[in-house]
This record gives sequence, C-alpha cells and structure tokens, in this order.
Amino acid sequence: MMKKNFKELRDGMSQEHRGRADVRTDEMMAEMLLVEIRKQTGLTQEELAETLGIKQPSLSKLESQSDMQISTLQRLIEALGGKLELIAHLPKGDVRITQFVPKAG
Repeated sequence: MMKKNFKELRDGMSQEHRGRADVRTDEMMAEMLLVEIRKQTGLTQEELAETLGIKQPSLSKLESQSDMQISTLQRLIEALGGKLELIAHLPKGDVRITQFVPKAG
C-alpha cells in the first residue's frame, strides 16, 4: 500500500467531511498549550527564551506551569507575535477584561 500525504487525503474527502475536519481543527487550535503554540509558530525554546531575555530552562518551566501571572503570560504571547485578551464567560454574556491591558502613553 502506498502512503498518502495529508493533502492527498484531504483532496479525496467530500466537501462535508472537509468542513467537519476544518471545524475540528479550529476547535483544537483554540485549546492549545503554550508549548504547542510556540511549536506552531516555529520557534524553539532557545529562540523564544532569547526574545524574552530569559534562559531556556526558565522558559521550559514556564511552559509546563499550570498557573502564572497575567503579565508573564502576556509577555510570552507577545513574544510569539500575538496579543493576549482575557474574556470572562458569564451567565449574562461575555466580558472582555481590560484591567490588565497596558495603557497607551
């Protein structure tokens, strides 16, 4: 049996199956760990640590933590080229928390 790459498999899928696969991909992307986000951006721990001005073992520890300060998380996300937004999902609707956003000045 000849191996197929992902593009060949995807091209052989029905439009409906491709649509479901795209939805699941979006769901998985929305639930990534920091280490997965870093890998998705193509950066190594060494490269990201250098950008942050910390040592690689410190970054490794940060990536495996289950709790950290918002400012630390914000620095990490910005070093990856992103922007951190905090959203509280409340019974009466979603609220974007802006208390921790740096003030322009």
